[in-house]
Amino acid sequence: MKLSADEFRRAEHRAITLLGMSGVGKTTLANRLPKQDWFHYSGDYRIGTKYLEEPILDNIKRQAMQVGFLADLLRSDSIYISSNITVHNLEPISSFLGKVGNPEFGGLTLEEFRRRQELHHEAEVGAMLDCEAFIEKARGIYRYRHFVNDAGGSVCELREPAVMDSLARHTVILYIEADEAMEAKLIARQQANPKPLYYQARFFEEALTRYLSERGLNDASQVVPNDFVQWIFPQLVSHRRPAYRQIADRLGYTVSASDVETVRDEADFIELVSSALEPSARTPSGKGR
Repeated sequence: MKLSADEFRRAEHRAITLLGMSGVGKTTLANRLPKQDWFHYSGDYRIGTKYLEEPILDNIKRQAMQVGFLADLLRSDSIYISSNITVHNLEPISSFLGKVGNPEFGGLTLEEFRRRQELHHEAEVGAMLDCEAFIEKARGIYRYRHFVNDAGGSVCELREPAVMDSLARHTVILYIEADEAMEAKLIARQQANPKPLYYQARFFEEALTRYLSERGLNDASQVVPNDFVQWIFPQLVSHRRPAYRQIADRLGYTVSASDVETVRDEADFIELVSSALEPSARTPSGKGR
């Protein structure tokens, strides 16, 4: 959605998609908007509570069935298992995605890892295409004036062009661009606590081949899962950077992560977006009019 700064400021209803690497500040920014006026749509939450709900629960149950005490209770329907996914707690999705590698270190087989990656891709496509309907629900049912789509970090990897085209028709796409210092922080965070991630299939397969060669390994079953995640993440940051920029250049706008960190409230947010829509709208101090 292309708007002038003045059109955005005057809009009765605003719809924004926040795009960028996980950890760059999208959720924090969305949470600074008044909850009584802004419908906060979390792509990852939608993925976990609709599209991957059953696979996530099946994975948890599979683990529980390995414990005799729990297995008996599950088979007799004496207990039930559910996941407690929230916007701020997406661990069930991470645990489902898992890490490829040696099962002795908690790794998944290459076949199972690929299967889960593809399920996540399909789920993210569905969650992003759902934005159009949720914009209408937010206004028509719940009476929210505005809508913010807190998109997952892997949205730039989706194969279906219809996803970004739909988001561009119905929302202002705002790419939060990390500078070198922010990227270094993201990499350090992942190195300290390597978390499962979604990878674009071709990028993953090529990276895995390089990793096996560098480590002198024969196949994925020999991979130490955490070591691979730590090794691949800096490459993932470099891989996604031009993909984000291409989307922003073609369909949206760009703001810096450092500017996002200065946003305190809705007024600051409106000025941040306005300055991205129309850079000439900035005042000498750097803030919008």
